[in-house]
Amino acid sequence: MSENISTTIRDGVATIVLDRPEVLNALDPDMANALNAATGALAGDTAVRCVVIKGAGEHFMAGGDVRHFFKLLQESPGDVEKNIGGEIEAVHAAIINIRSMPKPVIASVRGASAGFGMSLVAACDLAIAAEDSVFSLAYCRIGTSPDGGSTWTLPRTIGLKRAMELALLGDRITPRQASDYGLINWVVPTAELDKMTGELAARLAAGPADALARTKALLNESLGAELQAQLRAEKDSFIAGVTGPEFAEGVSAFVEKRPARFPRGEGE
Repeated sequence: MSENISTTIRDGVATIVLDRPEVLNALDPDMANALNAATGALAGDTAVRCVVIKGAGEHFMAGGDVRHFFKLLQESPGDVEKNIGGEIEAVHAAIINIRSMPKPVIASVRGASAGFGMSLVAACDLAIAAEDSVFSLAYCRIGTSPDGGSTWTLPRTIGLKRAMELALLGDRITPRQASDYGLINWVVPTAELDKMTGELAARLAAGPADALARTKALLNESLGAELQAQLRAEKDSFIAGVTGPEFAEGVSAFVEKRPARFPRGEGE
């Protein structure tokens, strides 16, 4: 694993830490490749039931490493395109991993979330942010257009007009604004961010993993589906679970008036 990314797994929760705090966890090629590798590995790890992504230190991620971009400008145009293109391909693969992995992914945000950092937050299934966090799409400020899937996720999450505003102006927004827009789910006191993230992740990890995986897939697939196709998919998904242990435990717990204890996967 790269020195710029660390991953820990505990009680079914994997935590990915973006670990370049000296540069506000800015993205460089090494981190891009490591994020792709980490998310790909966790997607297939049956012992992991929930994934948290956070930044080391006081910030989530301040976008791409602009100093790295500046150094690249000294190279030939072909080399610039090759190097930046490779970095973008790596982070785009990571975004696909996050969106498609059969488990919920939480962004836990403090401090700056800019450029690809904001794209990463938008790609996660849930987002919890500290009161000291600040968000900016920011790409226009360095003379380029967004990446990281934000031109796909933001119009679908916050609406086209809001997405245009954030992308064309690059202004900063507060966590309260981000919550009002629908970009994040919860705003919490900064001192309580880690605790409340842990509680949320533990709650998801204790849930019915297969049912949550099917639910995530249904919601993501609905964005491009017609109603009739979505109704068929819902029926198929529901039927796929009724003979499994999660449904049996959930129904039994409800009738017996006790908390459900959903089965854990192998290796937990």
